[in-house]
Amino acid sequence: MQRSNLLPASVLALFISLFLYASPATAGDVFRATLKNGLKVVIIQNSLAPVVTSQINYLVGSNDAPSGYPGMAHALEHMMFRGSPGLSADQLAAVIAGMGGEFNADTQQSITQYFFTIASSDLAAALKVEAIRMKGLLHDDSLWQAERNAIEQEVVQDLSNPEYVLNTKLLELLFDKTPYAHDALGTRPSFNDTTAAMLHKFHRDWYAPNNAILIIAGDVKPKQTLALVRRLFEAIPSRPLPPRIPVNLVPLKPASLALDSDLPYGLALVAYRLPGYDDPDYAAGQILADVLSSQRAKLYSLVPEGKALSAGFDSFSLAKASAGYATAAFPPGYDGKTLLDTLKTIISGYVKNGVPADLVAAAKRHEIAQAEFQKNSISGLADAWSQALAVEGRSSPDDDIRAFRKVTTEDVNRVARAYLDNRTAITGLLTPRQSGKPVESRGFSRSKESFAPKRVQNVALPPWASYITKVPAPAATGQKTADFRLANGLRLIVRHTAVSKTVSVYGRVKNNPDLQSPKGKEGVDELLDSLFSYGTTSLDRLAYQAALDDIAAESSVGTSFSLDVLKEHFQRGIALMADNLLHPALPEDAFTVVRKETADALAGQEKSPGWLASRALRKALFPVGDPSLRHATPASVSALTLADVRDYYQSVFRPDMTTIVVIGDITPAEAKQAVEKQFGTWRAKGMKPETDPHAVPNNLPTSVSVPDSSRVQDEVTMAETMGLTRAHSDYYPLQLGLHILSGAFYATRLYRDLREEAGLVYMVEAFLQAGKNRSIFGVVYGCDPGNNMKASAMIERDLEEMRKDVVTPTELRQARTLLIRQLQLEGTSTSGIANELLALSLADLPLDEPQRASQRYRKITAAQIKKAFSSWIRPGGFAHVSQGPSR
Repeated sequence: MQRSNLLPASVLALFISLFLYASPATAGDVFRATLKNGLKVVIIQNSLAPVVTSQINYLVGSNDAPSGYPGMAHALEHMMFRGSPGLSADQLAAVIAGMGGEFNADTQQSITQYFFTIASSDLAAALKVEAIRMKGLLHDDSLWQAERNAIEQEVVQDLSNPEYVLNTKLLELLFDKTPYAHDALGTRPSFNDTTAAMLHKFHRDWYAPNNAILIIAGDVKPKQTLALVRRLFEAIPSRPLPPRIPVNLVPLKPASLALDSDLPYGLALVAYRLPGYDDPDYAAGQILADVLSSQRAKLYSLVPEGKALSAGFDSFSLAKASAGYATAAFPPGYDGKTLLDTLKTIISGYVKNGVPADLVAAAKRHEIAQAEFQKNSISGLADAWSQALAVEGRSSPDDDIRAFRKVTTEDVNRVARAYLDNRTAITGLLTPRQSGKPVESRGFSRSKESFAPKRVQNVALPPWASYITKVPAPAATGQKTADFRLANGLRLIVRHTAVSKTVSVYGRVKNNPDLQSPKGKEGVDELLDSLFSYGTTSLDRLAYQAALDDIAAESSVGTSFSLDVLKEHFQRGIALMADNLLHPALPEDAFTVVRKETADALAGQEKSPGWLASRALRKALFPVGDPSLRHATPASVSALTLADVRDYYQSVFRPDMTTIVVIGDITPAEAKQAVEKQFGTWRAKGMKPETDPHAVPNNLPTSVSVPDSSRVQDEVTMAETMGLTRAHSDYYPLQLGLHILSGAFYATRLYRDLREEAGLVYMVEAFLQAGKNRSIFGVVYGCDPGNNMKASAMIERDLEEMRKDVVTPTELRQARTLLIRQLQLEGTSTSGIANELLALSLADLPLDEPQRASQRYRKITAAQIKKAFSSWIRPGGFAHVSQGPSR
């Protein structure tokens, strides 16, 4: 239930009538209606998969919070998961786990959203949950007390991120004396003063059907779906809404921010106001931001010129104003103030001389093409409609597209002159500071407290949700996938979809720099990866990017590569991507710049707490001399030559180590012809390289604390090596056990014990990384430093119980249901489908592995889970690495 962006991407939009009549209106695949109580409903058909996303948007956020309580809307979002009259928190958790999809919530400045992405057959249950929650919530002080501890952990988690802290201070300066001056997170003192009665009143004031927009996107039948919505929601009465707090912007004043950071690099930032959603110049302002962020623009040119590690322009929008900011990253020791002056000079140059017309045209093409690409994700399509209607106050996402089409170069230059004023700009500097040295101890001093858990028992579900107790049938095979092996060994997988006029290509070269980098040449893979962006042997960096812009394509190249392109430009797009992959320019002058930038970045990385914590974990897990302990250093990178990079490219990039997935509006025959044309002459030399690391012994228990003065919360990883491999039959019982521990919020043991009952954490997740020869099991969480040992002890106790006792029938059924449902929902986006196919190919697993796994999960018993945990999991064997404030 966390907010989706550090800088909120949405804002107060004036609530206007989007629908003139209560009768349904249709336009293509879009079906609209307004219920008698004022609830706006939009249903968008998309047949990518038998999946649906529902998003209910309440037009209330942190802008409407009472004075002194900036996180009131965020607190209510949390309490919506603590139960409602007629649906207890345990029942809600069981229903959510039973549906097995994705669920979350998001509080922004002008809206609060609740999402479900589930099987289409579960839509009725998801909408029933939302109708019950709209009617009311349980407002017992004890429930709020328990949830307050969790939300306060979310607060300290975000306050441990220096970029988030900078963002909050920017909001205060950009939007002083307005509701925009704070985001939705909230503060510990205000949460301590918040009561359950206050939250109940906030719900009664704002969670009304006439203050909500319901978006449903996916494989549904609109008429039947609307009838279902009417049956569930129309009887909920509308209510008068409180007056909204006006937003009266005051003139912007120049200011400077300077903060220390635990990041491995510094960050220079210059922030400006831009037109907001309500402004007729909003579209021109967004095109301006796109132009300034282009890799062909002068800001990004700081990177190939060796003046910045990264650079660009970004923006986030509110109703009455947007914020735009030029940024550049620099290595430790660099003069960030000089870089700030450079950013200002570039911006003032555009204001004086205007922006290039070809970059305006390219930005417009990309924005317009995005409307087609949005159809490739069911949840993304729902997001786009929620953004347009609930946040921006439009009638559809097409409103923005029409506005973008009308933007001229003169419009963009006029907005630049009006808004990009360095005299009132706000500057910010994040300066990296060295961490203290990690403190290591063998073993771990465990808490002696006892925390008796309340195990998950059988929850009596309401009649409308009783079907969820039945374990679903195995995941269906789904759409047909074509699988080819080219003569040169390249594997091609093709999936046809008909939801958009686009084609996407995703590819990976199986590799492992730890095993394939020559001794003493650590970091050669990083240099090669950075050099791909410098074009091809026939097109330099700018010409290559211009060619992509001409067809509104997005492409990236490296050991992982991709292309998103409109169908009409597929042949040109795949030719450009193949040219970049097979004939990279690797220019000498760029190599010199990239080598220095990489060495400088590594010098900062070696002192950063995040890298030190990661390094400490690897050293605790793997024996001396293990390849995974190799890492690039400033010295190893500085000693590399361009010949080293070219040699590495020739040894790693081989067709017989490559898988390509083509997905979209294309037939297998068309895809095969195109791939053979572009990649068919690619040849491998020599024997295939080894890319899977060898087995390792079990690690010793270790505790390492990495000081980080920027954090107010400990970030903790508990991990241990395992002899288990991905091919071992115990992999599947362990996966079921993992989904009993975590993965379904309060319906799972770790969340129930550490968050719901104890309030020690905001997030806790167990994980299993299973490889061909070695595996790692672990748990990650964040907590107050004083609660670290207590949380760790509770986790070890829960794991010991998994080893000694069989799980309950309810837990086993729930875990089976959750896993099988998740496998059924893997087709919610073309990118998700493609990446799953790639992962299966690279792991040498059959493409129907999800269906095979579903069959296995249905047959696994509680005794098998106990046996797997007792065989492989060592509660006393963890390497325990924490990153947090010095103690």
